[in-house]
Formats: sequence, structure tokens, C-alpha cells
Amino acid sequence: MIMRLDRLQAEIPPPSDPDPNGASIVQELLGGKFGEMSTFMNYTYQSFNFRNRQGARPFYDLVASIAAEEFGHIELVATAINTMLTGAGDGKAGKRGALRGLKDARNAQEFLAGGASAVVQDSMGKPWNGDYVNATGDLIGDLTWNFFLETGARNNKLKVYEAVDHPAARALTGYLLVRGGVHQIAYARALENLTGSKMEKLFPSPRIPTDKIPECQPHIKRGEHLKLYRWSPDDFKELAAVFNGPHPETGEELEVAEEIHPEGAPAFDLPAQEAVFAPGPDVGEIEEIAQKLRQSAGLPKEPTGVVANPKGKGKVAKAKKAVKAKAKK
Repeated sequence: MIMRLDRLQAEIPPPSDPDPNGASIVQELLGGKFGEMSTFMNYTYQSFNFRNRQGARPFYDLVASIAAEEFGHIELVATAINTMLTGAGDGKAGKRGALRGLKDARNAQEFLAGGASAVVQDSMGKPWNGDYVNATGDLIGDLTWNFFLETGARNNKLKVYEAVDHPAARALTGYLLVRGGVHQIAYARALENLTGSKMEKLFPSPRIPTDKIPECQPHIKRGEHLKLYRWSPDDFKELAAVFNGPHPETGEELEVAEEIHPEGAPAFDLPAQEAVFAPGPDVGEIEEIAQKLRQSAGLPKEPTGVVANPKGKGKVAKAKKAVKAKAKK
């Protein structure tokens, strides 16, 4: 099972100017062939289907731990897309012309099938496909597949970084380029231990100068390019048997992190988008019902969750006020 925390693995900036067409490009990192749905589902099914788990324990621990991290990567990509779509569909629900501005959006399904939100599709609107999953049971074959899956994923991340200049997209790709590199190294080390193949001779693959990308720098300074996390307080302790030795590019020592997961960051409470019924056409009514439910359950008057923007403060609060002001016109 996966332990879930109400935090993002990395900080995504608050909404600024909406960029629905940029968001449709970022969709490739969610539902594309080399997107986070693919990495998550590949490693997850490989871990579910793993035979001789005890006999090959270090390799099982490796695949299972990376699968857990990929779940959070899907959340990050969706958060970036939702941030970029915030404000693109402002207006009052049911008001004629409220969504007229979306007719030129590259992916209208983000508004029509979702509430100005991420959909499980690629950058051209094609749904993610389970045929992208390779879980053959052959450990060497699956690990080789995983290495090149991470290679393709990093290639796409750099392309998205070059194509979209929205702050949310840049923050997202900066983090994922660093962490994807770690996973690439992990699978290379596993293959070297199993077969003797010197996969490090392929690095960097593709030729991505992460040390020169500004959005990668904070994560590299924290050592995120060297660490694997276990995502469990007591399990998957054999990671260190496989994930060790020098980083193939920097020569620094690889390590299994002492902490079980990254510190991460609280998410921003993105404002309601009433014109697309997110979370509904009457946000006040939903909030009132939630308040009554909290009181009847003996919970505190204020919501107990932690968000990056406390109620009534910051850029997101201003965005909420702007939405309500437009709706009154």
C-alpha cells in the first residue's frame, strides 16, 4: 500500500496568468507515452507481479520504492496543470458567454470533462493507454525498459521546459528532471549489478545539462540528485544493496535517504472555478455545508488541513476575490 501525505513533493508556485495552451503541452508529462502515468503504472505493476520477491529482494525494494515516488509525480504534474488553468474559465456558472474565451484552447476537455483541471491524456488529447505498461516478469528486461522509459521521460521534460515559460511548468520540470535522473541512475545500477553492463557510459542520456537549468539548482543543492527514498518507516531497507557507488556524472556518493520521504511543500488552495462547476456553481453553499458537518463532528471551526495560502491571504486569495467580482457583473 502507499502512504499518502497531504503535501506536494516539491513547491509549485501559486496561480499567475492563466496559460491553457501551455497546460495542454504539460499534459504530455501526465498522460503521454513517457509521462508520469506510464512510469507509475510500469513500476507499480512490476512490483505487484514480482516473483521470488525474497530471493531478489534488493531489486524488488528498488522498483517498489520508485513506484511510490511516481505516484507523487502524477500529483505534481496535475497540480501544475491546474495552476496554469486557474482563471482561464472565470465567470458565473450558467451565464451566457462565460466560457467563450475557451473556444481557442488546444484541449477543451480540461474544461468540459474537467473543472479547469488535468485530464488523463497526452498533449494532443489522446487518453493514456495501459498498453504503455511493460511488466513481463523478466527482471532484466523490465529494468532495461525502465531505464529507457526514464530516458524518454527526461527528454520530454526538457522539451516541455523549453516550450512553456509559465512559472508552474518551469518549477515542475526543474524538479522532475532532477528526480528522473536519480531513477535513471537507479535502474542503471541495478542492471550493472545483475549483468555487469556499464550503463554509466551512457550518461548523461539524453544530454541534459541539469546543472545549468536554474529551476534544477535548488534541488541539486539539497542533494536530491543523489537520494532514493524508501517511502516507508520500516520496509524496503535493502535499497542500499543496489543503489550505491558514485554518481556517474558528478562522482558524488549515491545514498538512500535517512528520511523516508522528501520534506515537500503544502499545496496552494486553488480558487473555485464556478463557471465549470469546480467544486460547484455555488461555492458558498458547499462551504456552509462543510462548516456544519465539521461542527456536528466536533471538529475545529476552521479546516484542519495545511495549505500554502492561509484563508484570505496571498495571490490565490486575490484570485478568488477576482473570480467573485467578475461573477457579480
